[in-house]
Amino acid sequence: MEDGKRVETTGGIQASLSGRYAVALFDLARDGNVLDTVAASLGAIKAAIAESADFKGLINNPVLSRDAAGKTIAAVASSMGIDALTTKFLGVLAENRRLNQLPAIIRAYETLLSNHKGEVRADVTSAHPLDASQLSALQQSLRARVGRDVALNAKVDPAILGGLVVKIGSQMIDSSIRTRLNSLAQAMKG
Repeated sequence: MEDGKRVETTGGIQASLSGRYAVALFDLARDGNVLDTVAASLGAIKAAIAESADFKGLINNPVLSRDAAGKTIAAVASSMGIDALTTKFLGVLAENRRLNQLPAIIRAYETLLSNHKGEVRADVTSAHPLDASQLSALQQSLRARVGRDVALNAKVDPAILGGLVVKIGSQMIDSSIRTRLNSLAQAMKG
């Protein structure tokens, strides 16, 4: 656990339960030379969690037996075309009653992969979905700003009204209309 490669790629991620699972999956994927394949499968699972109330219910169901959870998650993984390593990993999570940790494990894996590739991760929130050209332009702009390749994690939050909120590490760039209106309201109270 303390070899130089793991310490270099994990930073402080392995401190949490989800981080330890992500590190284990990352190490297995790296050893099997399937880092990007696993990342694609985890991306599909992340999308399913966001889009399907049934899938979200499955991973958060405390009443479902280990056996039933394992069989169900295996069937779902098969229907989604999830790779073999990720499918086995999901089975381990089901057996250990840790499917509810999937969103945090996916975030930690993405961070590990970005660190491995020398990228920095940026969480981008917009009021409306950004198309591929907008994401590419934003990625280029952020690359120029931070001096490294940037992997984007885009999400939509209509509550910001417009603009963008970008978080890179501990740095936040908030150009949302909601923040500007709140600032204006505070200045008018003055």
